[in-house]
Amino acid sequence: MPTHRLLKSGAPAAPSLRFTLTSFIGVVIAIGATGWLNAISGTPWLMASLGASCVLAFGLPDSPLAQPRSIIGGHFISTLIGLIILNTLGNSWWACALAVGLALVAMQQTRTVHAPAGANPIVVLTAGAPLSFLVTPVLAGSIVIVMVAWCLNNTRNKGSYPKYWL
Repeated sequence: MPTHRLLKSGAPAAPSLRFTLTSFIGVVIAIGATGWLNAISGTPWLMASLGASCVLAFGLPDSPLAQPRSIIGGHFISTLIGLIILNTLGNSWWACALAVGLALVAMQQTRTVHAPAGANPIVVLTAGAPLSFLVTPVLAGSIVIVMVAWCLNNTRNKGSYPKYWL
């Protein structure tokens, strides 16, 4: 007879259904707003890493990675590094690797680590993004997410978001 021991999972408990529903609403509003702005302006406002930022801002709003400083600063810094590398070294595989590594170093040293922003240098280099990419979608999209997160997370739990701005 096999002896199996049932182990309790070390994973955290699922959030309440209310928390999950408000997280869903926040993501829909934030990504919907950037998509709508994209449609009416003809300027790109959407990029995949903003969706990942929403997961943090609405799903884990207490995380240091979900704070405005990290969302806005991390996206800005990593994209800026991607643009600098693209315009100085081109878009080779090794330039992508260097850009992501430098982005992490810069985010660590500026205390703006934001995991989704680590993808931005790759997006910049593979798309051959123009300098304007730093403003839209990156800076503008990051600000939209933070503003929606500020409104929604504080309706969920007054005074809870952000934990810090700077």
